Amino acid sequence: MKDSNFRLDVFKKASLCRNFEEEVIKYLNNKTIKIPAYVSAGQEFISSAISVLSKKKRLKPLLFGQHRCHSIYLSFGGNIRKLIDELLGLKSGCTRGMGGSASIHSKEINMFGHDGLMGSNGPIGVGACFATKKPTIVFLGDAAAEEDYVLGAIGWASQKKLPILFVIEDNNLSILTEKKVRRNWEMEDVAKSFKMDAYTINDDPLSIKKISKNFFKKPILININTNRIYWHAGGGKDSNDTFDRYDYEKKKLGIKALKIHEDTKKQIKKLWLRQLEIR
Repeated sequence: MKDSNFRLDVFKKASLCRNFEEEVIKYLNNKTIKIPAYVSAGQEFISSAISVLSKKKRLKPLLFGQHRCHSIYLSFGGNIRKLIDELLGLKSGCTRGMGGSASIHSKEINMFGHDGLMGSNGPIGVGACFATKKPTIVFLGDAAAEEDYVLGAIGWASQKKLPILFVIEDNNLSILTEKKVRRNWEMEDVAKSFKMDAYTINDDPLSIKKISKNFFKKPILININTNRIYWHAGGGKDSNDTFDRYDYEKKKLGIKALKIHEDTKKQIKKLWLRQLEIR
């Protein structure tokens, strides 16, 4: 796939994710959504790029996300209406209204809901991969990756040479505490100490594509530096100066991306209004 086509395909998915999250923010702030929500705005190019690459390989991997997982669900083909209903606490939601924002589950796309224990999707995802030998992706935040059972699971995956991809969505924050306060090591170095291929990159889609050749052929860890646009939970902004990959890619790709953005924005607004009317 040409880089230009790949980049545009990724942007289409990222646009779906971003416009969805902007509606979430709106409905959080006007109290229509009454549960805690963890939006993925700013980080959507990670799951978007990996989903495009997985589709190119004709794979449907097992997906283990944690909180901030809306974009994972949407990127890999989750039903948008069911996600809206989930955030509204309805039984018609993808997790029957019981998972909320932080525990998105969908048999249709092989996505397994999180149980709430920080980083537990790491060892659970490794166990599922070991049992099934199916391609598996575990998405972790930079803080969740610090848990001891996550590190043990990564070592086990390396020893057993599992077809698993660990994706660290590294926004440098555990709620509001930066990495430099919490630790003096990096996940890439830890994974390499377990004799696993590991990389530290930014969330540029082409950077992800460049290292994707061996995805699911062996255990790999990628620590992807990214930025969250909104608070750890809720609808406020961390900073007006935060780098926004979505705005950058939209400008870089030009008029095609602008049209995708505008069309997707209208589509998502209509979907939200429709689900709010029929609930």
